[in-house]
Amino acid sequence: MDLLNTLVEKGLRRELPSREEALAVLTTSDDDLLEVVAAAGKVRRQWFGRRVKLNYLVNLKSGLCPEDCSYCSQRLGSEAGILKYTWLKPDEASKAAAAGVAGGAKRVCLVASGRGPTDRDVDRVSKTIGAIKEQNADVEVCACLGLLSDGQAERLKAAGADAYNHNLNTSESTYGDITTTHTYADRVETVRHAQGAGLSACSGLIAGMGESDADLVDVVFALRALDPDSVPVNFLIPVEGTPLAGEWNLTPQRALRILAMVRFVCPDVEVRLAGGREVHLRTMQPLALHLVNSIFLGDYLTTEGQEGKADLDMIADAGFEVEGAGTTTLPEHRGGGGCASACAPSDSASSDSVSSAGAEAASARTDLVTVRRRGAGTDLAPNA
Repeated sequence: MDLLNTLVEKGLRRELPSREEALAVLTTSDDDLLEVVAAAGKVRRQWFGRRVKLNYLVNLKSGLCPEDCSYCSQRLGSEAGILKYTWLKPDEASKAAAAGVAGGAKRVCLVASGRGPTDRDVDRVSKTIGAIKEQNADVEVCACLGLLSDGQAERLKAAGADAYNHNLNTSESTYGDITTTHTYADRVETVRHAQGAGLSACSGLIAGMGESDADLVDVVFALRALDPDSVPVNFLIPVEGTPLAGEWNLTPQRALRILAMVRFVCPDVEVRLAGGREVHLRTMQPLALHLVNSIFLGDYLTTEGQEGKADLDMIADAGFEVEGAGTTTLPEHRGGGGCASACAPSDSASSDSVSSAGAEAASARTDLVTVRRRGAGTDLAPNA
């Protein structure tokens, strides 16, 4: 297929594809799916070999968020029956993080619900980072605390944080349909705050919220321009009690096409398979390892993932290997600064065609959504 040959060549050169090419990936047929995966896999292996980086989430504070993000079970007015608790103490968070590290995680992601941290919250998280680093000096720590105010990113960096996560989630044109209590521009500003402080930026998206193909391409191109080191790709987990509980419009095949498109647009960036992989990819998860080079191990913030051992078995059985602590994730040429200047966008007209996701949707698999009842905030052992 000429399209795929072109995309592979551009990916190996770190050249941005055109919008039409990115859109075309999303509209390839199921008959061509393995060819799409194989093509994107060539780009993945060029920059990351067969390594898979493991990341582990610790939910420092669950529920009771004042923001109205429609996809989130912790949102204002959520009726989801999730765990709700206030800040974990540093030793509690460190213990939870240690379980993930013992399971093979190279990075620990510290997440807290809320609009953004107060200065006192930054102090709390700084102590938690210190406690984790004291136990595991080599582990990477990424903070995800919401919108940052001036100086807070610098304080997190000084405390030992390696990265900061703040996702764009969806396209700028549709952002107001998903969230009204803050703006798309607020999110972009926070990512830039993190980059300005010398933190490795982590910013991604959520697919499956009813967006069009054009929206998906828009947000991925916006991420490419923002140039984070890591791009997590989440697939909406439609939790009962949230406004998007009825959005079941992804198939495993479409999820794979989305991941392939992200890899072609962001060839040398850590593309992370994040929330929702078990729900939407299901038995086709191993194919996704040919597209991404990073996954979350174990459970998510408020829902359960598959068992940690199953993740490790899947990686080994698919012929990949867990990335060790002594290995640098990103290619040497990025050096933490990215390739935005060397990879100028191609001029191309956009497409406003609505995604065909609804037409190809599988029946809702509500049986695969399990609210987390173990790990952080409970007396039960975590999944790692």
